[in-house]
Amino acid sequence: MTARKLVAATLLALPILASAQSTARIDERQANQAARIEQGQSSGALTTREANRLQHGQQHVQNLENKAMADGSVSGREAARIEHAQDVQSRRIYRQKHDRQHDYNHNGVTDHRRRN
Repeated sequence: MTARKLVAATLLALPILASAQSTARIDERQANQAARIEQGQSSGALTTREANRLQHGQQHVQNLENKAMADGSVSGREAARIEHAQDVQSRRIYRQKHDRQHDYNHNGVTDHRRRN
């Protein structure tokens, strides 16, 4: 009898645990992407304007997560949508960090490499 209660309690707890894991993964990735933006800005690979746009994109992803968590859990469809938004944001971060616009001296003006 107690084994059945234990199994029933475990089955009821699985969706809660799954949503907690998915939000932990989402939060970890959000932190990683924010660190990439910060690193790009401090190294000069991102201009202030690029960094602001990317941070705005990060806020959009965070808003998606907050909206998904409003009912207390994140469904599989919601998690997939958030991960897709994070994929898009990750590509944007990469492209902006590797373009030819730089702010090496951190004065807010785009610097260009000199050509020989």
